[in-house]
Amino acid sequence: MDWEEKKNEETDGVAADPETEESEESTEEVEPEEELETAAQREAREKREEEERQAKARKRRLIPPFVMLLAGAVVSIVMRIWRYELQPMLIILLCVLLGFYFVGRILQIMLDRFELQIQEAHMEEGEVIEKEPES
Repeated sequence: MDWEEKKNEETDGVAADPETEESEESTEEVEPEEELETAAQREAREKREEEERQAKARKRRLIPPFVMLLAGAVVSIVMRIWRYELQPMLIILLCVLLGFYFVGRILQIMLDRFELQIQEAHMEEGEVIEKEPES
């Protein structure tokens, strides 16, 4: 009869009461409601988002000078290899630097506008649309 006792012990460990199973399932199904954001949490989140936006803006400010200097370096190396004289080389280099500064500035403005559009889209998603009461 030992084997029956062992079998019962094993099944007792595996099988649980139906009441226990139902209570476990009910606790799994019920999800806690999302807590509303407190004023302090909202202010902290807004402050963190503003700091992130400012950090991105600081990085974007470097785009025009970087594009300008990269183009200037490439043009000056190419003109040096092709043995341009000094005066025409400087005039061409100045024009290239100014042109690519404006190209970089346009790129920066476009990125700023894209960021603004993304922020507006996130704000619209977060808004709750209230229905007017029907009388």
